[in-house]
Amino acid sequence: MSGLLLSTRFVLEGPCTEMPRTLRGSKDVCAFDFDGTLVDSMGAFADIAGALIARERGLETGRARQMYLDTSGLPFFQQLDLLFPGDPRNAALADRFERDKLAGYFTREYFPDAGSTITALGAAGLKVAVCSNNTQENVSRFVAQHSVRFDHVLGFREGFSKGAEHFEHIRRREGLSLEQMVFVGDSIRDGEKTLAYGIDFIARTGTFTAEQFRGRFPDVLVIDALAELVDILV
Repeated sequence: MSGLLLSTRFVLEGPCTEMPRTLRGSKDVCAFDFDGTLVDSMGAFADIAGALIARERGLETGRARQMYLDTSGLPFFQQLDLLFPGDPRNAALADRFERDKLAGYFTREYFPDAGSTITALGAAGLKVAVCSNNTQENVSRFVAQHSVRFDHVLGFREGFSKGAEHFEHIRRREGLSLEQMVFVGDSIRDGEKTLAYGIDFIARTGTFTAEQFRGRFPDVLVIDALAELVDILV
C-alpha cells in the first residue's frame, strides 16, 4: 500500500466509540502536547519533513508534507516506519530531520494565548504538564528559554514517550485517578493514545480540522484557541 493510501486511511478511520460525551468531573492536571498545540512549529516541521521525504522517496513535495501531517503525533522515526515499513533509509532520514528541524526552533514562540491560559489554569489550582514526542533535551531547552512554566515537562526518550508512559508518570507523581486528568493535543494520534490510556481528550484544531477530529471521535471537545480551556476547565 502506498504512503498516500496509508495516510488517508489513517485520517478517515471509523469513529472511536470510547470517547466520553463530556469531560468526567473536575480536573486536577491538564497535560498538553507541545509542537502544534502550545508552540507554533508544526508548519515548519511539515515543510522540512515534506522536503526530505520528497527528495528521498521521489514524491511530490505537497503529498509528502501531507503524509507527515497525517501521521503526526508520533516520533518522526515511527512515522517513517508507518509510512515506509522496513525501508533501510528510514533511520538516516529520521536523523537528518531531527538535525534540520532545530534551525531557528528555539527562537520560535508559544501561541499568543498559551502563557495566559497556562497561568489561569495554574491560578485555579490545576497542575500543568507537557507531554511531547520531541526529545527531552529539546523540550526542556525550549521551556527554559521562555517564560511559561510547567509542573511537569516530559519529552521523548527511549521507552518513555507521549501516551501511556508519560500519563502514568504524571498520575503516579500526583496521586490521581484517570478521571482527574485531561490531555490537549492537535493530532488524531494524540486522541487515540489518550483514550487508550483512559483519560479525557480535548482536540486543538490546526494540524487537523474540527471535522476530522469529530469524524474519528464523534463527541470530542474541540477548541480553536487555547484560551477556550479556561471556560472549560476552571
